[in-house]
Amino acid sequence: MAHFALVGTAGLRRTRTPRLGRPVGASPSDSAVGGVVLLLPDGEVVSGRGPSARAHAAVLPLGRRLVRAGAADGLVAHVVHYRGRGWNGADAQQAADASWAVAEAVRRYGDVPVCLAGHGMGARAALRAAEEPAVDSVLALAPWLPEEDVAAEPEPVRQLVGRRVLFVHGTNDARTDPELSYRLAERAKKSNRDVCRFEVHSDGHALRQYRDEVQALAADFVLGSLFSRPYARPVADALAAPPPLGLRMPLAAGFGGSPRR
Repeated sequence: MAHFALVGTAGLRRTRTPRLGRPVGASPSDSAVGGVVLLLPDGEVVSGRGPSARAHAAVLPLGRRLVRAGAADGLVAHVVHYRGRGWNGADAQQAADASWAVAEAVRRYGDVPVCLAGHGMGARAALRAAEEPAVDSVLALAPWLPEEDVAAEPEPVRQLVGRRVLFVHGTNDARTDPELSYRLAERAKKSNRDVCRFEVHSDGHALRQYRDEVQALAADFVLGSLFSRPYARPVADALAAPPPLGLRMPLAAGFGGSPRR
């Protein structure tokens, strides 16, 4: 939703506010909701443009998969519509919008656990917004992170304490260096044992080559975290293993019994 604000004598300037999209797929009544997944799309490092419809559409298949798998537990999913597609330096716009979305989910559904599931820049926003009290877990798919030698300060990890966190990164990601997510996961693991990371060998930033396996892994982690379902053995092993083993866990072809395409 957009509104207009006065800017001196220059007239009207269009400003944007974040919002939640309609529930993804079939959704339970508000009173039957047991957990919420907030889907955070990819974005751009610097941009004044509005949110990207393409990026929003890209996270919908994962949302549908999660809702189908979590129907018995009352899982609901929403795509977060940012004010704009840019992170924009210290403004960290998408992280602020993710925090707003958590508060909005609590307003709508009450005291239910929330999982932040982001891709690319959205994964960075998910990791940053994990400090919100309602956040139970974070799914960070191919997180975009700044190069450490040019970043003003290291990416924070303190907000991840007490949350279950899964990183998933393709080894051939040409947009953001997979080693950066490894180093962040390694720092987070020092103060939070419930951190793991899977590597998708030969896959790129969009994680298309092994899409079915990535979605199956995501569903296993999200439902295990939000509803205390038993994790699949590879996820349980990755969470229990010390670095580097639990942070360089290979995602096996056929994970979850999903058919290859």
